[in-house]
Amino acid sequence: MRAIPILSLLFLLSNTSSAGTSNSLLDVTPDDKRLAVANTDSGTVTIVDLQTRKALCELPAGDHPEGVAWVGNGPLLLATVYGDDRVIFYDAEQRKCVKILKVADEPYGVVTTKDGKYAYVTHDYPGTVSEIDVTNRKVSRTFAVGQGCRGVALSPDETRLYVTEFHTAKLLAVELASGNVIDAWTAVGSDNLARNIVIHPTKPRAYAPHLRSMTDIFNARGSIAPHLSVFDLVPEKPGERRRQSIAMDTFNGVYVMSNPWEAALSPDGNLLYIVYAGTDDMSVVRTDDERGIRRINLPYRVGKHPRAVRTSPDGKEVYIYNTLDYEVAVHEATGRRKLAAIPVTSPPQSESWRRGKELFQLARQPMTGPKWIACASCHPDGLSDGRVWQNPEGDRRTPNLFGLAHTHPLHWSADRDEVQDFEFTIRGPLMKGRGLASQPLKGNELAQHTAGLSADLDALADYTNSFPVRLSPHIPGPGKLFPDAERGKAIFFSAKTKCTECHTGPYFTDSSLAAKPFHLHDVGTGGAPREKNGPKYDTPTLLGTYRAGSWLHDGRAKSLSEVFTVHNKGDKHGTTSHLTKGERNDLVAFLKSLPYVEPPSVTPNTVKFRTVLKYPRPKVDEVYNATSTRR
Repeated sequence: MRAIPILSLLFLLSNTSSAGTSNSLLDVTPDDKRLAVANTDSGTVTIVDLQTRKALCELPAGDHPEGVAWVGNGPLLLATVYGDDRVIFYDAEQRKCVKILKVADEPYGVVTTKDGKYAYVTHDYPGTVSEIDVTNRKVSRTFAVGQGCRGVALSPDETRLYVTEFHTAKLLAVELASGNVIDAWTAVGSDNLARNIVIHPTKPRAYAPHLRSMTDIFNARGSIAPHLSVFDLVPEKPGERRRQSIAMDTFNGVYVMSNPWEAALSPDGNLLYIVYAGTDDMSVVRTDDERGIRRINLPYRVGKHPRAVRTSPDGKEVYIYNTLDYEVAVHEATGRRKLAAIPVTSPPQSESWRRGKELFQLARQPMTGPKWIACASCHPDGLSDGRVWQNPEGDRRTPNLFGLAHTHPLHWSADRDEVQDFEFTIRGPLMKGRGLASQPLKGNELAQHTAGLSADLDALADYTNSFPVRLSPHIPGPGKLFPDAERGKAIFFSAKTKCTECHTGPYFTDSSLAAKPFHLHDVGTGGAPREKNGPKYDTPTLLGTYRAGSWLHDGRAKSLSEVFTVHNKGDKHGTTSHLTKGERNDLVAFLKSLPYVEPPSVTPNTVKFRTVLKYPRPKVDEVYNATSTRR
């Protein structure tokens, strides 16, 4: 008789239903009475009565709530607020916020233990996990885990925490007793954007939906594909394969889905549900010991932009959050038949912004024909996918989009002056879409005025130009700098370094639409073999440069320090060769502190098409202020 590994046995013995064991925008109480919903765009959290299938209340949360988790059957509920660096405690009975807990930067996923004593929160930047003492409502420990932590799940026996890295789809196991990373499941270099991880209730197996981004292919058919990684958490034989990555389009008979967002398991672990935010699909598959998963039927259409899925504790129903329908749909267990729709929030922001988001997220016509790719596949929620793409004009690092409304022209080569110019991309080889305007395109992007060609095209520009700039976490407080950053600021603004000759103004760039030809600069980085448009490039904003991951137009600099040393031959990118190591470190500290003050919402270079976003924020008498330390 074959022995059962200890961890496998613990999985078998720990199959009890509990709330909040993997991160999601949705969470269900174990008694199936209440559902919590994080409304990211509205900046609210909704509590639903599942018996009546009606929303009980919608409570303010702030800038981008990204996760919710019940503490047992409630009434206590926790929510992470990504943009405000907070975890909020709600009381579902009193229907109000009872505590705002200040935490580290960019809290994303949250899970809670069965006894309700602890919660664990992932932080996207720079990649930590906070342990929260729920009883005393304070941060009790912080773990350094990886780079860009988003997905999080507790093992059934609650001895381990499993965390995914967003940009690498790597899985990490954290031993909760010590807080140390004790295991890792690496991915191939093209694996990307893993937001969620779920653990099988009785088998040592985990599942993570993600993308695979093939940066050497510039074509709608082949650049990006939906994947599911299946992890063997306890291989029974040395050398056994511990991770299998399954191309879900091929798995489903080349039924194409885009942007897998989240997964959920049935309570017995026999069914796995995956929602695809780009094509508005959901697939339901059976888990299988030999192949990992087994197809039941082809995926099928649900609602607009599904970003979350949960199952009822009895396994009879599935809850799908169709975020651009602003409702939670209730389906029967196979997923196909819709039983009810529960409105959870009102359409937020402006009508143009909402339509622009639909188009930005959409991987179907009129945006794309083959359905593999959406704007959001490379710019998830306005962030970068962390990749350097081999574009026709040369290697190009995907930039973040925050502050875009104030930093036109666009692209590293300044070859576009309006977001509406991406009509060329939509109709081109990368997306192969029908397009948003009926008029033929003439000449190139700079020659044709594309704003006003269609309401949809202007709406896409409105949404794309509306991503806000948030204060850096590398500061002691708004408007303040640490001593090394203060020294770096003096170096940056000194006449000798000449940094401000290009990086000027409140957005630290001389990008401007005021005159053509645009003001481009040769900083000595244009000699790459595949480069077609160099050697001059547009000046990028320095706001938020701390989270870029790599630097310069082709990502050749792997640290900010390399920008001034390895890749600044002849002092073409600022005069920095005279700086000591300590001075360079101070300069880097200043750059990582940007922005340390809120930049203006309007400048002479601000474009017309944008929405200034607003989020409701809760008020409570007591706010826990954690000690501010730079990471």
